[in-house]
Amino acid sequence: MGKRRWKTLVMLRRLLMCATGAIALVALLSIHLRELTKLPSDTSYKLPTQHEIGYQNLKREQSWTKEFASPHLLKAPLTAHKVLSFPAYIILDGANERSELDKLWKHPPNRDYVPCTEPSSSYTTPPESRGYLLVHANGGLNQMRAGICDMVAVARIINATLVIPELDKRSFWQDSSNFSDVFDEDYFINSLVNDVRIIKKLPEEMVTATRAVKHFRSWSGVDYYEQEIASLWTEYQVIRAAKSDSRLANNNLPPDIQKLRCRACYQALRFSPQIEAMGKLLVDRMKSKGQYIALHLRFEKDMLAFSGCTHDLTPEESEELKTIRENTTWWKVKEIDPLDQRAKGYCPLIPKEVGIFLSALSFPSNTPIYIAAGEIYGGETRMADLRTRYPILMNKEKLASVEELEPFINHASQMAALDYIVSVESDIFIPTYSGNMARAVEGHRRFLGHRKTISPDRKSLVRFFDKIERGTMKEGKNLSNRVIEIHKRRQGSPRKRKGPLTGTKGTDRFRSEEPFYVNPLPDCLCQKESPLYTTTNSSSLFIK
Repeated sequence: MGKRRWKTLVMLRRLLMCATGAIALVALLSIHLRELTKLPSDTSYKLPTQHEIGYQNLKREQSWTKEFASPHLLKAPLTAHKVLSFPAYIILDGANERSELDKLWKHPPNRDYVPCTEPSSSYTTPPESRGYLLVHANGGLNQMRAGICDMVAVARIINATLVIPELDKRSFWQDSSNFSDVFDEDYFINSLVNDVRIIKKLPEEMVTATRAVKHFRSWSGVDYYEQEIASLWTEYQVIRAAKSDSRLANNNLPPDIQKLRCRACYQALRFSPQIEAMGKLLVDRMKSKGQYIALHLRFEKDMLAFSGCTHDLTPEESEELKTIRENTTWWKVKEIDPLDQRAKGYCPLIPKEVGIFLSALSFPSNTPIYIAAGEIYGGETRMADLRTRYPILMNKEKLASVEELEPFINHASQMAALDYIVSVESDIFIPTYSGNMARAVEGHRRFLGHRKTISPDRKSLVRFFDKIERGTMKEGKNLSNRVIEIHKRRQGSPRKRKGPLTGTKGTDRFRSEEPFYVNPLPDCLCQKESPLYTTTNSSSLFIK
């Protein structure tokens, strides 16, 4: 009996201890739960999105040289409890964002290449002129620029007095501008006084003289001009070049002739004072928004008609472009397969594709972008997708007032010159098509120190875009990694100009070469330790 009572007491004591422990545990848990409910909701700790980070950076003029702080920390003071809760993630996020953005905007290393355009010791002042060279500069602004500079070299080769070239007034753009409306005529003449004699107009006594009108052979060397063209002086005092584009070889010319081309293009042929002033104003207004991209969005009616590219167009739009191509007599190719053109990378990227491309390169949505282009085919409707991703899209018309642009309106070459200036001076230049302006700007940026120029690999990109459109690929890290990898070596770093494609012959061989003005290395760029190095001040397009 005694043993049973003892066992019963022991069991009761254990039950009492368990109950007491359970009550204590419940009480402890209830206290912690009450404390947890007092904490701020999760939204108080939400880390900033890329857009929020970019917005804060935009408010701070994107100046990463200022005192570093996470954009999240800038929003409001944090309590000690909050700092202890998430400090590492917040600060790490801001640091990574800064690091990645720095990489995006960083120029490629220029390996100490600098301009070296001074002539050799054997170079002499212009010999006595044998006659006058008249030039019809054909094409758009940048096609004419290259042609004019080539004609300076041709005039030197054939001992001619160069008459200020006549600009094209019959091309697609129907621009009535004269040379002095677009370029600084006096500066051009005076800058080249030791190279070529240049006059503003033909002397009165020569106006009625018989002229030899010639279509100079494309991509010709010195021998052609010295032997075939210079021989015309025996019969004529005036030679007229009917066209100026691509009349001089890219390679295998005397070093002094190549350097003369660079002096003409990058030093002598500067824009008129009014264009320079307006261009600088546009650059300053873009830079006030922070580091910016100049996007040469060549989705314009003339280019689409010329190239035969119809992707994302309506049947009516495609038919309109086909009619333009058929009615433009100097465009030789009329029948074009648009699908084949696009697959080969021969079409300009459409605005929607540009947005995907920039996102894949990791540019934040607050990036200021200058649209260097004329009227986009399809207008604002076709720009909608790009604007949704990148709302800070600017152009001449948005940066300047109607009154400021009034002198340049209705003059395509002058408007293009403004785009050229803003593009050359941009932090990053991205052309969506490798046309004349894209090539000219890329070459000028190389000459000024290999400024960052991202050249889209359109042939590879359209494959990604088509997969996204079919739903077999999604935007995200995988696409981004592949796009970034493809474009690592397409950012304007120093390299020698590319020669002709293997196996090409005749005209196709010259056509396949990289144009001289796309990449003036090695002719006009030397490394500092080179004996050819000169201290030409060329860090900016603008004359100090």
